Amino acid sequence: MSRVTQRKFIAVAGNIGSGKSSLVEFLTGTYHVASFYEPNDENPYLADFYHDMKRWAFHSQMFFLSNKFRIHMQADRIPGVVVQDRTIFEDAEIFATALHQMRKIDKRDWQTYWEFYQTILSAIQPPDLLIYVRAPIRTIRRRIRMRGRAMEQDIPLSYLKRLERLYEQWVESYSLSEVLVLESDKLNYVADLVDRQDVRERVEALLPRALKRAGSIY
Repeated sequence: MSRVTQRKFIAVAGNIGSGKSSLVEFLTGTYHVASFYEPNDENPYLADFYHDMKRWAFHSQMFFLSNKFRIHMQADRIPGVVVQDRTIFEDAEIFATALHQMRKIDKRDWQTYWEFYQTILSAIQPPDLLIYVRAPIRTIRRRIRMRGRAMEQDIPLSYLKRLERLYEQWVESYSLSEVLVLESDKLNYVADLVDRQDVRERVEALLPRALKRAGSIY
């Protein structure tokens, strides 16, 4: 049996500030699983992108796509359960698509990007479970303000709403694995014991054998 068939991949998806990273931290704090996070701090184009989207959109998105491919391949080599904060699918289907729609990525660059993405899709295995973390825009904006990342403070409301629409369309049509939707403004899986148990039960119902083998930390 190959390592890919031995591993179980939980992908955590959601808009900026939806609560993805908190959910990944909860899962890794509950089970013996490996975690992979969005490489925001490694992206040398990100600060420039937020100041001039049209100039740096293609560069930033290519960085994310190539690095997410590397992370995905690394995760495939780890037996057991792995959890990823934001998927390679979101990079292309949500963020790059939004920027192309907004004419921040021109037609020529978009074709190069999309062909690279399609090549990657033919080389990777999809997740075994997609957890979509949903939150209203007002909650997302409040969380962005509270966590205080300087480069996020001026994100336009129209951009967040566009991402939200693309997320809802994508999740509705997603068919590569089981999908679990969590309304993060109604679930406090950071501190509320009842909500934490509820999330555990819902995740374990979809991956019972894998999480049983992974074992609870408690």
